[in-house]
Amino acid sequence: MAKSEHQVPRRPTLRMVAERAGVSTATVSYVFSGRSGANGAGVAEATAARVMAAAEELNYRPNSAARAIRTGRSGMVQLSLHMLSDPWSLAVADAVNAEANRHGLTTLILADGDWHAALDRVESDVAYLDGVGLDDAARKDLADLVRRGQRLVVFSEHLEPDGFDVIRSDAIPGCEIAMDHLLERHTAIGCIAAEGAVRLAEEQVTRYTPYVEKLAAAGIVPDPAWTVTYADTQASAFTAAVELLSGENRPHAVYATTDFAAIATINAAHMLGLRVPHDVAVVGVGNTPDARLIAPTLTTVGPTDFYERQARIIVDRALETDPTSGRLHEFAWTLFPGGSTDLDAPAPRAR
Repeated sequence: MAKSEHQVPRRPTLRMVAERAGVSTATVSYVFSGRSGANGAGVAEATAARVMAAAEELNYRPNSAARAIRTGRSGMVQLSLHMLSDPWSLAVADAVNAEANRHGLTTLILADGDWHAALDRVESDVAYLDGVGLDDAARKDLADLVRRGQRLVVFSEHLEPDGFDVIRSDAIPGCEIAMDHLLERHTAIGCIAAEGAVRLAEEQVTRYTPYVEKLAAAGIVPDPAWTVTYADTQASAFTAAVELLSGENRPHAVYATTDFAAIATINAAHMLGLRVPHDVAVVGVGNTPDARLIAPTLTTVGPTDFYERQARIIVDRALETDPTSGRLHEFAWTLFPGGSTDLDAPAPRAR
């Protein structure tokens, strides 16, 4: 019976590469383990080149699962990001992917998912988690992964290293700097905050706390309408910003608890015909790359070179040969002035 024209091509195997190169399967396996070399160590360079040429002709790719079993390495860096649409998450992913590529590693991104279940199914040399809770269930899941030998880097302002590394970048001092910056020239300051930050502020310190405390310390009683909240979407932040800036007694400055909410506020101001910063000044939190891509550029607070430095920590953890008990990496915050609060800049012409 003639073969169908649409028959699925057979996947090339290690044995097929060996036959094409005229060597043993053990030699091919040795070459793809990365141990071939000159001076009598491993496989001769000419033989290794012949194997690689045969593999290229056959379009052969090593079996990553088998390699992981053999070497204990998967070549994977897994990122569990709470809100992938946030410029902060996108900047983390871009920086880690760039650093991982420099070392021949592949980055996998888990968006808004169950990181514990995902790490049960996908082997990775290191996993980065940015949405770990403080409850007993989360701590149990972390301990379980550590016991199984999973390397972890956790972004947390509260957890301590316990078999995993912790990236600590405490936002609250930075939020206080942001409020101090606005208070230098403004008293009518509004706030656009994540729903959880406002809801939990009565029980614990959140990014909303500096707004309340700094105004109180300055003897300023804000209009209740000057606080609006948003869910974890850009559309929700934009809607909240429009509400904040549409009132008759609108604020003249806005403190946003994230950069993406601050950017949404600038866009809402533009839509409403307000000049930034002359009609309304805006400051954000996070120092994301997007802060420099909007017009005017966004004044924000955050750590210096955070994304590149964090990426190196994550990839170094994936590459290290000796396991550690976990380390704490702390990042201090500072102010990055932009056009969104620069009242000395020339005012844009009215359209």
